[in-house]
Amino acid sequence: MVDLVERARAAEVPVIWVQHHDAELLRGTPAWQWAEGLGPVGEEPLVEKSYGDAFAETDLERILAERGVRETVLVGAVSEQCIRATMHSAVLRGYDLALVAGGHTTVDAAGSWLPDPEAVIGVVDAMAEHGMQWPGSRGRSVTPEEVGF
Repeated sequence: MVDLVERARAAEVPVIWVQHHDAELLRGTPAWQWAEGLGPVGEEPLVEKSYGDAFAETDLERILAERGVRETVLVGAVSEQCIRATMHSAVLRGYDLALVAGGHTTVDAAGSWLPDPEAVIGVVDAMAEHGMQWPGSRGRSVTPEEVGF
């Protein structure tokens, strides 16, 4: 995903970062840190969130509006929660959304209700591709190479 972020920056496409924290994911802990090579640079906005949906009780929609964004490219962590909730919320708010296949992750939650991580990621990709339509907006799943800036 580092390459995708670098391509967006080179094309002067707004890069907006979202970082989750809550009672289980505490600021400053190793699990809270950005993956290597990723994180805000310069004046890139950082949206802090406490719910799965990155729009819920945050400034994300205002930040997107200020930059004239109508189409979002989504990558990130916790496919079955944060990615899915944000993906639905974006399309319902009228944004076209491109979910980057292979650009979101989940954990191996052995013994939980979740199937294996690859199955979770595949289901969320399929949801973006086949179930994300709303009047005036749509979602889709794209490969990193298909993202055009």
